[in-house]
Amino acid sequence: MSPPDAHDRAAPPIDQSSGLLPQMTSMTRAMLASPLLKPVTTLLATALVAILVDAFAQILLNRWNKPFYDALSRRDMHDFMYQLGMFFAIAAMLLVLDVSQTWLGEMLKLKLREGLVQDLLHNWMQPRRAFWLAHSGPVGENPDQRMHEDARHLCELSSDLVLGLMRSTVMFFTFAGVLWVMSRQFEFRVRGVDYGVPGFMVWAAIIYALAGSMVSWWVGRSLVDRNAERYAREADLRFAMVRANEHLDDITLAAGEGDEYRRIGIHLTGALVATRRIVTGLTNLTWVTAGFGWVTQIVPTLVAAPLYFTGKISFGGLMMAAAAFTQAQGSLRWFVDNFSTIADWRATLLRVANFREALVHARVTTNTEAHITYHDGEPGVITVDGLRIDTGDHSDLIQEGHVTVHTGDRLMVDIAAGTNRTQLFRALAGLWYRGAGSITRPPNDPVLYMPRGTPYLPRGTLREILAYPQEVSNFTPELFTHALARLGQDDLVALLDEVHRWDRELSPEKQTALLLVRTVLHIPNWILMDGTLAALENSLLERFADVMEHELRYTAVVHIGAVPHVVDGLFGRVLHLVPAPELPHAQ
Repeated sequence: MSPPDAHDRAAPPIDQSSGLLPQMTSMTRAMLASPLLKPVTTLLATALVAILVDAFAQILLNRWNKPFYDALSRRDMHDFMYQLGMFFAIAAMLLVLDVSQTWLGEMLKLKLREGLVQDLLHNWMQPRRAFWLAHSGPVGENPDQRMHEDARHLCELSSDLVLGLMRSTVMFFTFAGVLWVMSRQFEFRVRGVDYGVPGFMVWAAIIYALAGSMVSWWVGRSLVDRNAERYAREADLRFAMVRANEHLDDITLAAGEGDEYRRIGIHLTGALVATRRIVTGLTNLTWVTAGFGWVTQIVPTLVAAPLYFTGKISFGGLMMAAAAFTQAQGSLRWFVDNFSTIADWRATLLRVANFREALVHARVTTNTEAHITYHDGEPGVITVDGLRIDTGDHSDLIQEGHVTVHTGDRLMVDIAAGTNRTQLFRALAGLWYRGAGSITRPPNDPVLYMPRGTPYLPRGTLREILAYPQEVSNFTPELFTHALARLGQDDLVALLDEVHRWDRELSPEKQTALLLVRTVLHIPNWILMDGTLAALENSLLERFADVMEHELRYTAVVHIGAVPHVVDGLFGRVLHLVPAPELPHAQ
């Protein structure tokens, strides 16, 4: 396994103030590269057709107003009943169209989410990328929140806004034509002079909606930042609670419930403060949107009234003009009506797009030009040359300078006081770039890593855990039984196909034993251990020593830290990790 090149390993924090266009471009690229592009395009095209048909039905409904209200004004019962029948026919058509558009909208949300989350997961689960992202600053925090809640919310908002904008655009141009025809000969008199304003109802609708949009933007523009802040604080609160739940044993044994309550309370306070700022912003915005909403009840009639009082339209025509104005102006008020939603969408887009950019364009950031370089080498050989590891407050180095390790070697690294063994483990695994020197490794040789602490056990059966990260089908059933028996774990054979939270039901020693069982299954070319053997009981050590002499006789084992005397004789070489001398400061 070869680590990525030094220029392709860590993601720097993305500028949270990056523009809307780059963020939308990033999301568009994700969709264009998605296999779901065709279904999404089909849904959008079908939705557009449904909206166009709906606009035609709305025109029919608008035209229906004139004969219906004229029939009322004439007290013509026959014509009234006929127009009532027409209304139910048009309403039935609109009902079918509404249901169809609802289905199309929900399916669009589903497909958008499927495509976006698959894209994010694909990029996140590239080799070592999730690790580097987690160490890249704020943009790498809470990736689960961004791929789950934020991605879902973004897709739902995007679907609603896109379909709403499409509908508003179609409806505006449809009813703007109606208004233009009705008011194309409008004139008003000033001091005895007549002035013509062709299509004045169209212009009135545009001016009214534009005024509302500008005031809404001015009052509610801070909602974008406030929503982004709220999502960040909510993610911190969720992470704190999940972390506490995952470490209940330690918290309970330490009687730390009170301290955890205090810590979670801090995050809760942050989330509530951020939410309170949203409440204030929405309240201020509601003064504008609700105010325009109430005024809109009378504005259509006021705008059409001059035509009625001059005798250019009948009462039915007045109602038809008012209804058309309401449709056109309502379409233009899309920005006003959806401003809070747009602010929410913008804040969500900020989080998801920045997260995706960090995944796609991973880069190393360092304050110095020097860094550990990684190279692909020949199979069966690892070479370490002049390795120095910077850990922030100090540096460590391999005292021997140039080291070559072949498959089958047994190598122990002696750790001097004050050195950082974990960063050495990460450097040898290709996960740490700060420092100097080079590491050359075979790109395709299987490596089994054993970091400090309790090993990771994925959710699934014991058989899947032992086969991880390969498929169970790659191994015969007999091999699982044999591997467990070799490490003295015969009691687990009957549980191989059961699914439990094994990370909670098995002791730490048992979990480490499963990691050793994997070595018998996988027979890797290389095993890298961070103090693993020092934590094992003698009986398990003796069994693993026998495995090293037989099944793993061609496997190189590198153990960082002292090894127990039970296996001491198996490690023929010793390296030394020592504090590096201070580098001279540049003059």
